[in-house]
Amino acid sequence: MHSRILPLLVLIVGILQPLAGALAPVFGIGIPVGEANRAGLAPEQPMPPFFSIWSVIFAVYIAFGLAGLRKPESWPRATGLPMLLAGVGNILWMLSAQLFNIQLLNFILLGPIFLFSWLAARSAHELRGGSRSASYYLGATASGLLAGWISAATAVSIPLTVRSLTGLGDSDFPWPMFWTTLGSAGVFAWLFASRISASLWYFAALGWGILGIAFHNWLETGMHLIGHIAFGCLILLLLVRLTRGAKPVRPAP
Repeated sequence: MHSRILPLLVLIVGILQPLAGALAPVFGIGIPVGEANRAGLAPEQPMPPFFSIWSVIFAVYIAFGLAGLRKPESWPRATGLPMLLAGVGNILWMLSAQLFNIQLLNFILLGPIFLFSWLAARSAHELRGGSRSASYYLGATASGLLAGWISAATAVSIPLTVRSLTGLGDSDFPWPMFWTTLGSAGVFAWLFASRISASLWYFAALGWGILGIAFHNWLETGMHLIGHIAFGCLILLLLVRLTRGAKPVRPAP
């Protein structure tokens, strides 16, 4: 017998995530997430419109839960559990960012989302040799997008956390902070492709974050050279992934 409990929990958490993010902008409680976790002139930050990717992630996450309720027998439960835990972690992160706005705490809370989204993506990769149901594709898409965007968020949060702990301003040491972000994103991409999954959705989300950094520097900070280099690194990252592929451990057939 195939239980619908886990898909139902995924669906509930999927709905609660955008509601949790709306606590400040809609209900006036706390500080909006974008404002709480953004340094306007910091060159390593994405431009605000690029955070709209969350709406895509939430939509696919919810669709994944709905697919499990409709056909639990073909729903990848191994992917569902880490996705559920990643979603719960995301709710806690958004509540923390809005209610407390302590950057170090926000950075620490990214850890569980990072871990569980990567585990979900790994599970989806390992299921590639089985039945390719709609549920599988939704789970693979949701986990890949979430893992990629959280990787970008973590890379961006490293210099943001350094700034908060040292009292540095948004525009202090722009090049070291920028390269810390790009270097971290590159390491995450290499680890993901070589150890976790061959998912292209991961690179779509991570690349979207890097593109946001380029536009931020072209249009907002005036640091055009940083914007050009960010865009160049994005093209290089995508070319390497598309031409050399991925070699995850125990590649699926």
